[in-house]
Amino acid sequence: MFWNSAITGPVMMFVGFFLIRLLGQGSMTLVPNTLVPQWFIKKRGRALSVMAVGTFASSALFPPLNAWLIESFGWRSAWVILGVSILVLFIPVTVWLVRNQPKDVGALPDGTPHKKPGDEEISGEISEVSWTLKQAMQTRTFWFILFCVMVPALVNTAVTFHIVSIMDMKGLGVGIAATILTVMAVVGFPTTFLTGYLADRFSIHYILAITFFGHILSLVLLFFTSSPLLAFSFAVVWGAVNGFERIALNIVWPNYFGRTNLGSIKGLAQTVMVIGSALGPLPFGIFFDLFGGYQEAILAILIFPVTAVILALLSPKPDPFEYGVTGEE
Repeated sequence: MFWNSAITGPVMMFVGFFLIRLLGQGSMTLVPNTLVPQWFIKKRGRALSVMAVGTFASSALFPPLNAWLIESFGWRSAWVILGVSILVLFIPVTVWLVRNQPKDVGALPDGTPHKKPGDEEISGEISEVSWTLKQAMQTRTFWFILFCVMVPALVNTAVTFHIVSIMDMKGLGVGIAATILTVMAVVGFPTTFLTGYLADRFSIHYILAITFFGHILSLVLLFFTSSPLLAFSFAVVWGAVNGFERIALNIVWPNYFGRTNLGSIKGLAQTVMVIGSALGPLPFGIFFDLFGGYQEAILAILIFPVTAVILALLSPKPDPFEYGVTGEE
């Protein structure tokens, strides 16, 4: 942020935005989504739902806050203020409160203060067998889920980047596009709690399949959108889908492959997601140049969630003993 406050040309801008992307969307997304599953097993879905509150709150808070800072102090000072806020607020809180695993403070997951007889036997579908990244990569499920986690990043980024232009092409204007993004955030917020509740009770691959059915429905609605009512319907479905995927895509890795090597496994998944988000907007731009609109692009991108539904249904939790994985966490 301090670097970006001193930008004087395109090279510095490239470096600055590369670092923001790497350290922001990359590291600062990976770390909490790896940290929270270390602390919860039975209540993992609900814990991730609570964590998602921060995501939706920041989506609502920071755009107007940033606009106010820029208008009041200028964009360079806005970067400095945000950088100072991290130094003063977030770093001390992290050092003071955050611990990597429950065992670091003599506790067990799910808030158990100390081990009691029978605590080592944790019921439910959540595996406490530790897979390494190499062992996980030997399973078909790993590669199917890896494709699945790429799809939302690709589809959502493509639609978000072009939503203003899409609505304009449909004769609905910028105001409708802004309303869609607001409605999406409002609907997604409570949906995460429902998803967390379901994720603690049902196999996660079914929840993933529901998520991608939602993606298909939202894209079909977007294709046929021609009025504010249909645009609102699209926003509601899209918001619900975002609520589902925020939980399902983060809980699937610890549920399937355990916690010990979660960082390396999710690190690879995060890389694939970033690649998907980087590539997503490109075909929409190409289709616009070729056909003068986005309808063909919407139809073409449907192939990704359709494929993801099939792969999700074919991806129940792998049996560790089938692959010779016996390490208990």
